[in-house]
Amino acid sequence: MSIEQELIQGIQKAFKEVYNTDTPAAPVIEQTKREFVGDYTFVVFPYLKLSKKKPEQTGNDIGEFLKKELAFVSGFNVIKGFLNIEIGDSFWVKFLNDNYALSDFGKSSAKNKKIMVEYSSPNTNKPLHLGHIRNNLLGYAVAEILAYNGYEVIKANLINDRGIHICKSMLAWMKFGNGETPQSSGMKGDHLVGKYYVEFDKAYKAEIDQLVSGGMEKEHAEQEAPLIKGAKELLLKWEQGDAETLRIWKMMNGWVYEGFELTYKRLGVNFDKFYYESNTYLLGKKAVQEGLQQGAFYQKEDGSIWIDLTADGLDHKLLQRSDGTSVYITQDIGTAQMKYDEYKMDRSVYVVGNEQDYHFKVLQLILKHLGKVYAYGVYHLSYGMVDLPSGKMKSREGTVVDADDLLDELHHTSEKITKELGKTEGFTQEQLSELYEQIGQGALKYFLLKVDPKKRLLFDPKESIDFQGNTGPFIQYTYARISSVMRSAPAYTVVPESHSLLSEEKELIYTLYRFNEAVELAGKEMSPAVMANYAYELVKAYNKLYHELTILKETDEQKRNLRLMLSAMTRNVVKTSLRLLGIAAPEKM
Repeated sequence: MSIEQELIQGIQKAFKEVYNTDTPAAPVIEQTKREFVGDYTFVVFPYLKLSKKKPEQTGNDIGEFLKKELAFVSGFNVIKGFLNIEIGDSFWVKFLNDNYALSDFGKSSAKNKKIMVEYSSPNTNKPLHLGHIRNNLLGYAVAEILAYNGYEVIKANLINDRGIHICKSMLAWMKFGNGETPQSSGMKGDHLVGKYYVEFDKAYKAEIDQLVSGGMEKEHAEQEAPLIKGAKELLLKWEQGDAETLRIWKMMNGWVYEGFELTYKRLGVNFDKFYYESNTYLLGKKAVQEGLQQGAFYQKEDGSIWIDLTADGLDHKLLQRSDGTSVYITQDIGTAQMKYDEYKMDRSVYVVGNEQDYHFKVLQLILKHLGKVYAYGVYHLSYGMVDLPSGKMKSREGTVVDADDLLDELHHTSEKITKELGKTEGFTQEQLSELYEQIGQGALKYFLLKVDPKKRLLFDPKESIDFQGNTGPFIQYTYARISSVMRSAPAYTVVPESHSLLSEEKELIYTLYRFNEAVELAGKEMSPAVMANYAYELVKAYNKLYHELTILKETDEQKRNLRLMLSAMTRNVVKTSLRLLGIAAPEKM
C-alpha cells in the first residue's frame, strides 16, 4: 500500500473515531505546495458538515489522530482549512534503502490483460515524414509505458499498401521511370517511390491545365486527364489480379518496405505484427455483407451500402460504393476483426491524428451495431499535428518534411553544438558519431513527447537541442553526469533509518518516490508527456543536490553513503524514464 493510500485510510478512520461518521467518498490528498511546510495536504472545507467544527479545529483533530495512528507521520500544521501533513525522515530513508539498487523500480506485476497499440500506418507511396515521426514515437512510448504497467502489449503496424495513391506512383514509374531501381539510382526505396508520386502529381496537373486551356471545366478536366484515368484502370487491374500489375506493385512496395525498415531502425521503434490493407479489405467487405443480412446496414437503389447512425447523434455513413468497391472504413472493419480473432485483446488502441476523430467514432459505432464484443475496447489515441518554423527545414514536396532529412539535420546540429561546447574529449570518432545520433534523436523524441498528445505543437530543431532547460539533451547530460559520479564512487552501503535528511535530499527522495505515480498516470492517460515531464522534475531535483551538497568529497560517511544511494537510484529511474520514451541514455557526454 502506498503512503497516499495509508493517509486516505487514516483520514477515513479519523472521521469514524473522532466524529462517529463516514466520509461519503475517499478523501483527496495533494502534494503540499512548496511555500508551505509539509509533504501532503488534506483540504478540510468539504468535510465541515461531518465534523460540525471550524476548519482549524477539524484540521487539528485529524492531524492529531494521524500522528498517533500512523508511525510515519512526524508532524502537521494547519493553515486555515488546509491540513499539511509531514512525513518523517525515517520513512524516506527506509524507502531509499529498500529501492536504490532496483533497476526495474516501479514496474507492475502482470495484469493478465492484452492491449494492442497500432501505430505508424504509413502509405507505400512516399517516405515517412514529420507527422509519421510523432505517430511512431507516441505509439512506441505508449506501448512501452503500458508494458511497464503490467499489460501484455502487441505493437502493430497497418500498412496502407493498396488504393489509388499507390497506383499513381506505379503508373508514373511505368511511364517515366525507364526501369530505375533503388540500386541504379542510389536512392532509398521509399524515397524513389515517393519521387514518382511527385512526378505523377506534376504531370497530372500539367494535363489538367492543358485540358482547361482547351475550354474544359476544371472539375471535368480532373476526371478526364489521361493520367488519372490510367491510375483508375491500374487499380481495377490490381483488384482483378492482373499478373503484371501485381508484379510491379509487389516490386515497388518491396522497395518501400526496405526504406521504411531503415528509418524504423534508426528511430528505434519496432513492431510485433504487421497488417496489410491488401489482406484486410476483403474481410471488411464480407463484414459489410453480414451486417446487411443482419439488418444493421441498408442498401440504396444504386447498390451502395450504408449505416444509419442518426440515433447515435451522427449521420448516414457509406460502407460500400455502388460499384462494389470498399471505402476506407470498410477495411478498418475487416482489420478489427482480424486483430481480435488472432489476439483476443482487451483494448485496441489506434494512434492516429486528430483529423480522424470522426472516423474512429464511426468505426466504434459500426462495430457496436454489428454486435462485436471488442467494440468497447476500441480507443482512438488522437494527437495533434506537428509544425515547423517556416524556412527552417527544406522538404521534398514543399509541404512535408522528410523524416530521414530531419534526422540527418538533427545529427549535424548535435555535432555542431557538442563541438562548440568542447565536449568531445576522450571519444573515438565512432563513439562521437553514435553520441551525436543519440543527442539528436533524444532532442527530437523528448520535444515531441513532452507535449500532451492532443496538442498541436511547433517543433524547432535548434531549440530542442539545448543542454539546459526542459530538453532531452539536458536529461541525457544529467544521466551522464550521475554515471560519472558512480564510476568514481567508493564502496557504499545503506544508512540507519534514524539518519536525518537535508531539504535537498528529502526533495530528491520524494521525487523518486513519485515515479510509481508518474508511470501509472502515464499509462492510464496514455500520455508519454507525463513520463517526460516527470524525468525533467527528477533531474532538476538531482542537479540541485549536486550543486548545493558534496557527494564524492563528503567526509561524513553516512551522508556520503546516502547521496551515493540517491545518485544510484536517480540514475536507474532516469534511465528507465528515458527508455520508456525510446530515448538513449549515454554513459558519457
